[in-house]
Order: sequence, then structure tokens, then C-alpha cells
Amino acid sequence: MDSRTKIILGKTLSFKKNPMINGLEDSYSFIDTGAVFIKNGLIEKVLDSQGLSLPDDVEIIDYKENLILAGFVDAHLHYPQTAIINSWGRRLIDWLNEYTFPEEGRFHNLDYASEIASRYFDISLSHGVTTSVSYGTIHSESVDAFFLEARARGLRALTGKTCMDRNAPSYLCDTAQVSYDQSKALIEKWHGVDRLGYVITPRFSPTSTLEQLDALGALWKEYPDCLMQTHIGEQPEEVKWVKELFPKSKDYLDTYEKSGLLGPKSVFGHGIYLTDREKDRIKEVKASIVHCPTSNTFIGSGLFDMKGLSLAGQKIGLATDIGGGSSFSMLKVMAAAYEISQLRGHALHPADLLWLSTRGSAESIHLDKKIGNLAPGMEADILVLDLHSTTAISQRAKQSKNIWELVFPTIMMGDDRAIKDVFIKGEQWSPKLK
Repeated sequence: MDSRTKIILGKTLSFKKNPMINGLEDSYSFIDTGAVFIKNGLIEKVLDSQGLSLPDDVEIIDYKENLILAGFVDAHLHYPQTAIINSWGRRLIDWLNEYTFPEEGRFHNLDYASEIASRYFDISLSHGVTTSVSYGTIHSESVDAFFLEARARGLRALTGKTCMDRNAPSYLCDTAQVSYDQSKALIEKWHGVDRLGYVITPRFSPTSTLEQLDALGALWKEYPDCLMQTHIGEQPEEVKWVKELFPKSKDYLDTYEKSGLLGPKSVFGHGIYLTDREKDRIKEVKASIVHCPTSNTFIGSGLFDMKGLSLAGQKIGLATDIGGGSSFSMLKVMAAAYEISQLRGHALHPADLLWLSTRGSAESIHLDKKIGNLAPGMEADILVLDLHSTTAISQRAKQSKNIWELVFPTIMMGDDRAIKDVFIKGEQWSPKLK
């Protein structure tokens, strides 16, 4: 890592606290003429460059009217579904059987898994995603490929072997013991290596027997530093199916809790259809819910209650949910989150959306002390947004009266053209894949 100090200039945005809970006032820091000092891959300080005497012996990159902020954190996705994104016209269970499972069956081949992992990171980086939390497949090769590619790029990345032992094709099923043994071996191999983190990953209750859920709960007890990720309350049919499969459980969440898979480091994807008891328990244990808006609309799942859950104090992240999600772009995800919230009668503020895609998502995966904010001591995973990337965006931005009116058109209409630059631990990465 280059130890020289580097300074990047432009408009800077960071967050002090959650604007969805605490209100906009004093929740953020915006500097129109900001200067971000980077040394040894970390943010050293963020200052106003006005009247500041900059040293002559450092690299200075001037982004002028562009916005500098933390890189996007995608808190829930399935990189093995990269090649089948936007497959047409199915509800969740049919979509899994027709598109997802056949594609995931190819990931026993390390060469193929590596090809898709490389493609995924090329695309996600071109959209400003600097941290990814992905599901693998049941194959250890899928985890190896993802981590090898992330490590080669110096990225902070998390994934885990997806565990299934029923209600899936035989070529995608393991056993309770195999899922335990292989997951444990992968934890020992990868967890904590460089910027990598292992996530214990039962796909969801319908594809795991009680025996497998118990085995993964026991594994998590051995390795409590790992996250545990799974799905909950995505579609009504799914919730009904869980009731049929687990008649002795109180509800969907209880199928996890009984097996020791509920705790502060539980990360639950979707959470559209939660009972009051489930909401109370998730909040009580300080687990996280990750909102996947483009997936929820594309697969027709429903409308996430962002206002109700956030005001109730739930910890919430934001994600693409590739490939149920229809875009690799967190800008598109933010736009979809805004529109879903509008349909529920609440207009999310641009600050809420940027919080969710950066520091909020980092908090949901317990990495907010390292990533997700433009602040001293944080890893310098940084995104530079062009706020005039297209004619349509620029003509609206030129009428803005404040930073939020300036950035909102990019949130709603932006794509990879808005990604001016990306820094990974202070090293510049220029998007090449368009």
C-alpha cells in the first residue's frame, strides 16, 4: 500500500447519525469545497479546502463539482446469479426452480465460478459498490472463487457457502453434516484473511431440515464473530410454506431462533411480511433487516415498510439482491426504495437513501467502524459521483438550491455513467466496464 498522503478535492458528504431516526438537522456534514486526506489506505481527515494551504509534495486530485462520499455497501446479493439477472416472469419459488437452481448447479466448476466472480466485481465496481455481501452456492468452489477475486482486488467482501438439504434439486443438496464440515473448513480458510469475512448461510428455512439448521446454529456458536445471513418474509406463499414445513414453530423467525440462528449478527433479507412478534424479537436482539427494493418489485414480492421499521428502531440495510434484483446499480436501488416508500405514503429524503446505501448498510453488517462513511480512521473506500452525468440529470441539478436537490436527480436517474471514480483503500480504480 502506498504510504504517501493523497488529497482528493470536491464536494464531500458524510454522516454523523441516522437521519431517518434523528432527523436531518445535524445528521450529516457537507462541505462544498472539501478535501479528503488519505494515508496508508485510511481517511486521515476531511477538511474545508477554502483557505487551506495544501502541501506541494502530495498527490492532489481535484474533482471540482463532483460529490465525494463513502463507497456503496451492497448488503445482500447472490453473485452466482449474475448471468441470469432479469430472467422473465416468475414468482419466487418458480423463479428459483426455473432459473436460479440450474445456474447455481454450474458452480462446482472453479473456472466457471471464477469467471462469474470476476464479471460480478467488474460490474459492481463500475456502479460504485466497494463492499459486497453475497450468498455462494452449496459448492465450496463458489466461495473460493469469490474470495480469491475480491482479495486480488483488495476489496472488503463477505460470502458463505449456501446450505440446502431439501426442497432443491439433488445436485444442489448437501447434508447437515456436510454443510457443517464444509462451512467450518471455509471459515478456517478465509474468515479474517485480509479484508474478507465469512458468513454462515442457510438459504432459507424451506430448503433446510431442522437438523441442518441446528448444525449451522452449532457452528455459529463456535464462530460467533461471523455473520449469519438468510431470508425471511419475502412473499406470502413463502411464509405459508414455512408454516406448513414447521408446524411447531411460532412463526418464520422462530424456525431460525430455535436452532440458534438469531442474534445481533443475524442479517435477514427482505422482511416484508413480518409479524409483530418477529419485529419485536429482531429489534430486541439487534439483528438487521436488509431491504431489496428492485428485487421486491421485479419478483412481485410486496412493499417494504421502511418508515414503520426505521422509526421503530430496526437496523436496516439496502441491497441489490442480484439476480432477483433487476440492477447492479445502488442508485437504481435507492430510486426503487424511494418509489416503494412513496406507495406506502412516505417520501424518503435523499439523505435517508444515501445513509442506507453507505453507513446504514455498513451498520447492518457490523462494519461501520471500518467502512461506510467519509470520516477519519475509516478505510478509504471512496466513491466520486458526477452530479451532471447526463443531460436530463444536469438540467435538473442546475436548478438545485442545496446539496439534496443537487444529488436527488442522480439518485433517481443515475446509472454507471454517474460513477466518476472509485477508490479502494485509497487506490484509484477507474471504471472500465460500461
